Amino acid sequence: MAIVDTEDASGPELGYTNPGGADSSDRRDPTLRPDQVAPFRPAILGIRGGTTAIAVALSSPAFATADRWVVAWCGVIVAYNVFRIMRPVRYTDDTASLARVMVEVTLHVLAVAATGYWASPFVFALITAVMVAGFARGFAFAVRVSVTAALAIALPFMLSNGRSVEDLRTSSQWTVELLLVALIAGYARRVTGEADRAHSLALDRLGRLADANTLLYSLHRVAQSLPASLDLEEVLDTTIGRLRDLFVFDGATVLLFDETDGTWVVARWDGPRPAFVYRTDDLPAPLREALEVRHPVTVGELLREGSGISAEMSSGLYAALPAREATVGLVALEHRDARHFDLRDLELLNGFVEPAALAIDNARWFARLRTVGADEERTRIARDLHDRIGQSLAYLAFELDRIVKVNGKGQPVTEHLDRLRSDVRGVIGEVRDTLYDLRTDVTDSQDIGKTLEGFLDRVRTRSAIETRLDLRVTGRLPLLQERELWRIAQEAVTNVERHAKADKVVVTWHSDGSRALLLVADDGIGFANDRAGRLDSYGIVGMRERAASIGATLDVHGTPDVGTTVRCEVHPIAP
Repeated sequence: MAIVDTEDASGPELGYTNPGGADSSDRRDPTLRPDQVAPFRPAILGIRGGTTAIAVALSSPAFATADRWVVAWCGVIVAYNVFRIMRPVRYTDDTASLARVMVEVTLHVLAVAATGYWASPFVFALITAVMVAGFARGFAFAVRVSVTAALAIALPFMLSNGRSVEDLRTSSQWTVELLLVALIAGYARRVTGEADRAHSLALDRLGRLADANTLLYSLHRVAQSLPASLDLEEVLDTTIGRLRDLFVFDGATVLLFDETDGTWVVARWDGPRPAFVYRTDDLPAPLREALEVRHPVTVGELLREGSGISAEMSSGLYAALPAREATVGLVALEHRDARHFDLRDLELLNGFVEPAALAIDNARWFARLRTVGADEERTRIARDLHDRIGQSLAYLAFELDRIVKVNGKGQPVTEHLDRLRSDVRGVIGEVRDTLYDLRTDVTDSQDIGKTLEGFLDRVRTRSAIETRLDLRVTGRLPLLQERELWRIAQEAVTNVERHAKADKVVVTWHSDGSRALLLVADDGIGFANDRAGRLDSYGIVGMRERAASIGATLDVHGTPDVGTTVRCEVHPIAP
């Protein structure tokens, strides 16, 4: 198995490398190795053509005097150089390449030695051979070749001519010239080699940056799409879809951790159907390892190194889904081919799991909060029905019992029935108002000001409490904040209507888009501020929780026989 930590494995740049090395295939196949003299081919061809032309020009007297020996060597040198112009020398750092270079040097040394040594018409052609040696293997090799060639010509030349000062000077001049050619060729090879290395490094970095750009673009799409929904089913469907877009696999499985019994439940799969539930000890070995190290794990040969989710798969890629210092799930990608997943897949999955896990965790928390919110709404509705409709229905039941008793005594009940009919109409109105209040909410098209205006009109109609609304709005808050503030105002006004025995209530709403003030003040019986139980009975706890959920502050102040003030403020977020 292989585990990757992107901070250590990939170095300063994202990307991946060939595990066998960049030139491992070159060492196996010489035809794939780079030609060391290829960058200098134009220069070599030009110099070779020029020195060949000089050799022909210098050997022209031999044609006039019918010197067959020189003419024959001229034919050999011209034929060889024409051949090398048409098919240049290749040097790929192997024995055959070295032999080609040495054959060229040896051929020209023999031609020079056989046709007059330093006076040979072919001495300039030797420069090309020394230059090819320098381009092929650098300074040291070119110097050794030039010195050896110079000695091979100078020693017989000196021995045959009696070692005169003039012969010594001639040999020294040509030796220095060959050394200079060797040094120039070696230096050119070094400069070109450094440029090639810099170019190769730049291309390698460009390739790594291209891979990194592809990876980051994919992760950007993942980060945009996964949190787009807070519905767990949609998030899981999106997760499987993104895995299908990013990876090639024959089987994919997403498991979620069930905290109630400590099991791993298969939430989504693509491919062969896995077992529905796993205990931690029953998880396949690669998944247990991924769970332990919290990094992606790849297995090249599942049949030999441990089975995966599906028995028919040969390789796999496994990772945990970490979110908020916990593991919310596991991901398993498998393929029927052995060693299918590479280092790039590891890095891509390593970048994928964190946003995926966060989206899944957010969706699960939202589902829990939605359940809690539904429970709270049911409690509030039950309280509304109990406080208003329940009491009215109980009153109607008592009235019916009383009318039945009156009728049993033989007394007329018409007046009582008329009064009961009016009471029933009142209860129907209360039911209608309650249902209307439950359906009323802040929307994109109706802000909190319009919602409060309609609500206060209904309160004034049904309770005879004088209501006044003070609006000063230059900008709207986010919809979630306005909805919670509306529920706080509704709760506060309802408390006034039911418990305060007030004649008047004033609601103030000021908002500039970044900060807001909600104020509900009445002239009722009030309460002592140290009576916490009274606050709870008025729903203050619920209002405080709503205010805290949107970052607002809530203050409730009561004065006996004077009234109550509920003040809720939203402050702008500090940069």
